[in-house]
Amino acid sequence: MNENTTHTSVDSRRRGFIGTAAGVSAAALVAPGVFLHSLAAGPRTEPVTDDVRWGLLIDTAKCADGCSACVEACERENGLDLQEPRHPESKWEHQKAVWIRKVKLQDNQTGRITQLPLMCQHCEHPPCVDVCPTGASFKRADGIVMVDRHLCIGCRYCMMACPYKARSFIHQNTTGQLTAVPRGKGCVEGCNLCVHRRDQGEESTACVDACAAEGHGAILFGDLKDPDSTINQRLREIPSRQIREDLMLNTGVRYAGV
Repeated sequence: MNENTTHTSVDSRRRGFIGTAAGVSAAALVAPGVFLHSLAAGPRTEPVTDDVRWGLLIDTAKCADGCSACVEACERENGLDLQEPRHPESKWEHQKAVWIRKVKLQDNQTGRITQLPLMCQHCEHPPCVDVCPTGASFKRADGIVMVDRHLCIGCRYCMMACPYKARSFIHQNTTGQLTAVPRGKGCVEGCNLCVHRRDQGEESTACVDACAAEGHGAILFGDLKDPDSTINQRLREIPSRQIREDLMLNTGVRYAGV
């Protein structure tokens, strides 16, 4: 065996060893992050398209008085239950982040009171997107309205523009965050229809699951563009409306019994 052949063989073995070692090292670094996510449904491999438009139908006749299951489920799903009060209770109630809240509406003519969960309405023409100076507020092709926390400068113009008061500002440092739902001080946030579930191929939201578990079934989630979807079938069966229809925002959240 000549000298050149010997060097070639040694270099080949050296490259093979380094490649194997790098692979093991990379696996060791990546592995902890991998187990932080549930990949049973499989992550999205195709880009988001406008072939679908995700939305909700909320039947207020089934919304139980005193029930907060949807609110609590949203908080657990997105790590909002990990917030720690750092102010007197009265002040904290106005500063803690809330993505969904129960409200009561009263008909001024009949006096009838209706209660319903209110969250981001995922408008087709979202005012929050129109006023955002950095593009942090945006609407995905599938209709989900979101905030890019890396672009958000905390100006809160979107909060002022939203007619539903559906966004919150993070006033304090965040701890114990969920990897699927990163949050950060100085950013605005709100309901994103459990977008991390959408991107893992799951078919529901935390609020829908919680409401069903309580036996109410007041909230339906689905594709508003699919005529055969459960949500569209139900929309054809019962009258529904948008909150603040006069604004012509074409919301992705519809209410029955209002």
